[in-house]
Amino acid sequence: MNDSFSTEHSTSEMTPEVLAEFSDAWARRDLEALMSHVTDDCVYSASVGPEPGRTWSGKEQVREGFAIMLAHDAGQERHEDEGPIILGSRGAGTWSFTGPGPDGTPQVTRGCDIFEFRGGKIARKDAFRKVYEPDVHE
Repeated sequence: MNDSFSTEHSTSEMTPEVLAEFSDAWARRDLEALMSHVTDDCVYSASVGPEPGRTWSGKEQVREGFAIMLAHDAGQERHEDEGPIILGSRGAGTWSFTGPGPDGTPQVTRGCDIFEFRGGKIARKDAFRKVYEPDVHE
């Protein structure tokens, strides 16, 4: 699989319920449950890192990437903003984190994931985020 989204799969067995299970596993920081929802050749592009972001390919590398990002977002509470959108072999979902920023001040992070599905599993997860750091002196 290359780094661009593939259009060769026009149908998907992905359901909103399965994608919600994945999201719930992320909120619980349940790495094993997360891994049960990805393909063996999954690609994960995180929302932070040097590329911008950072990309992991293959199930074992994706496991590492998920673990790093779960640790990166530790101490923040995850919320799903709305139900996911699934259209054929692609989908999207929005989320937010609330909690202390790196310097301890309150921070809200909003983001979205763009997915590619195959065989009822996630073949690609590409994450994007925006960070809002309110002025605590207002």
